[in-house]
Amino acid sequence: MIAKLKGLVDSYGDDWVIMDVGGVGYLVSASSRTLGNLPSIGEAHGLHIETVVREDAITLFGFGDTVERDMFRLLTSVQGVGAKVGLAILSVLEPGDLQNAIAAQDKTAVSRANGVGPKLAGRIVNELKDKVTGLALQPKGVQVPNAPKAAQSENNGNAEIEDAVSALVNLGYRPTDAHGAAVRAANEIGEGASVASIVPMALKELSSV
Repeated sequence: MIAKLKGLVDSYGDDWVIMDVGGVGYLVSASSRTLGNLPSIGEAHGLHIETVVREDAITLFGFGDTVERDMFRLLTSVQGVGAKVGLAILSVLEPGDLQNAIAAQDKTAVSRANGVGPKLAGRIVNELKDKVTGLALQPKGVQVPNAPKAAQSENNGNAEIEDAVSALVNLGYRPTDAHGAAVRAANEIGEGASVASIVPMALKELSSV
């Protein structure tokens, strides 16, 4: 099973890249985000690979980092989300934004991807909400063992964050943006973060964007 490729960028298109590894060309499907970060043709590059084996084909999917790969795995665990749709979602939403969209139950943001209608978007945010809580709080890793209690506590911190998000949405901010700002504010404040302390800090960040 191929888990990583490191070689030269041979050529690429709208949704694929051929990696030359020791003279062997590997066709790899990828999101526009990953493709946009490729170096020039002929230069060295590495990709994390998800290998999908079916009766009629072996397909390689490439990712610039493990967070995007892990989000792809989560997305394709949802019924109705195939590899093509998973890449389409990751092409319109970076992992951190997607994590926040799911955590904030923002179906509209997810449905921006080609092939994702309102029903499928609803299924994605509903089924993955609990699975991406850690990802949304710390986009660069799946596990958040040292996250502040204000961000980790389901009964305390999460309630404050949800109330803060609701307040920000009522002020006209998008759920995804509001959730990301509220989480970052709660993490910065630390244990004991309240709605009254989260909202002003989140507003300051949102107003500076």
